[in-house]
Amino acid sequence: MAIQLTALALFVAVFVVATVRRAHIGVLMFAAACGAGIWLAHMPIDDVIAGFPLSILVLLVGVTYFFGIAHSNGTIDRIIEAALEKVGDREALLPLVFFLLTGAISAMGSPLGGLVMAPVGMLVADKRRIDPMLMALSMGTGLSAGAFAPTSLFGIVTYGTAHEAGIDLSPMLLFSVALAVNLGLLVAAFCMFGGLRLLRPAPVDAEVASRTEQMVGVGGSRSGGTGAQPAAGDFGATPSSERKRFAPNQIATVVCMLGLVLAVTVLPLMGFDPDIGVLGFAFGAVLTLIDPDAGRQAVTKIDWSTVLLVGGIITYVGVLDHMGAVDLLGEYASHMSVPLIAALFICLVAGLVSAFASTTGMLAALVPLALPLVATGGIPGWALICALGVCASIVDVSPFSTVGATYVASTVDEQQRPRMTRLLMRWGLSMVVIGPVLLVGALVGPGTLF
Repeated sequence: MAIQLTALALFVAVFVVATVRRAHIGVLMFAAACGAGIWLAHMPIDDVIAGFPLSILVLLVGVTYFFGIAHSNGTIDRIIEAALEKVGDREALLPLVFFLLTGAISAMGSPLGGLVMAPVGMLVADKRRIDPMLMALSMGTGLSAGAFAPTSLFGIVTYGTAHEAGIDLSPMLLFSVALAVNLGLLVAAFCMFGGLRLLRPAPVDAEVASRTEQMVGVGGSRSGGTGAQPAAGDFGATPSSERKRFAPNQIATVVCMLGLVLAVTVLPLMGFDPDIGVLGFAFGAVLTLIDPDAGRQAVTKIDWSTVLLVGGIITYVGVLDHMGAVDLLGEYASHMSVPLIAALFICLVAGLVSAFASTTGMLAALVPLALPLVATGGIPGWALICALGVCASIVDVSPFSTVGATYVASTVDEQQRPRMTRLLMRWGLSMVVIGPVLLVGALVGPGTLF
């Protein structure tokens, strides 16, 4: 038992050291996995390396490459531009529109890609009658919902890790849970931060409306990666009358995006199990033949940092499993008289740590370590994994995280930024408790009765 506890302590220590030193957790964790595997578990190095999750690597690389092309050739910009044109002056629709736009971009491989909407959304909030807190939460909930799409990082890590452990979790079920929860949070934010006032019509100054329409135009393509944090100047001020139509390569990109979505949603209903990563490579190969320049640029947008992060953590978890440390956790879980309390506790830990650290790292680490509860506590695996994943994500609007900090920094009125920091901190930390209580109660609790 001492060896297993030593390995678990080393696992936690690597997280702490990497966070304090701002070092890459995946690199440190992979090195620690090799050391623990050789010296503590007495494993051959080939067996340690075999724990690297190649299937998840294919998913991440294929999906981020495909959507990297969509970013490089300007297709994403055109979609945003067209959506904003349709809304016009209907201010009450803007929070929902930015939820959907941010969610759609977040679903395209990297959740942080949704941050490209931050400067646009906060600018619109400043020019219209929208509380910046409402706009930030609209985009934050959209980012969290889209992140669990079968084509995005949180979804890939969560259901991919669950499948590797033998838990039958439908990617669409996971996405549906995340979407429903975040839509509920959007409604709450709409009621709490002035959304009801937007339902009442008010006169709009024509000059201000025209200037706003021009300022939020998004013409031309950008070379920034999907995980970049853009500045407000990244969005060109192109009047609607001068906006270009979709180019042929962008039309082809939209067709391929629709093809990927249809494949993910329709093929499972027909009894097939499509590999999303392989589909991403296939559609990406088509697009790179159509537009070789965009294909070359997309290679630099492949999320190698996340591949290393997830790969290093899961490799170490594989060493823990070989040593029996995971079974040891299961033995402790079996002694807990109320399995729901154990599920609630692990979701609380996921939310609390994720509010200050990497959500992806939390998912990669806690999903495998939660499996003993499924095996010994009579808890439905799909319910616990869904609850755990969403709990780790909905706290990301905390100003201590990249997402929340970006929304604070993008707030146009500098005098509003202290208020934004205070309110986002309250919202994020409240989700640490509210999320586990609601999700464990709604998903895990009823699942234990059947």
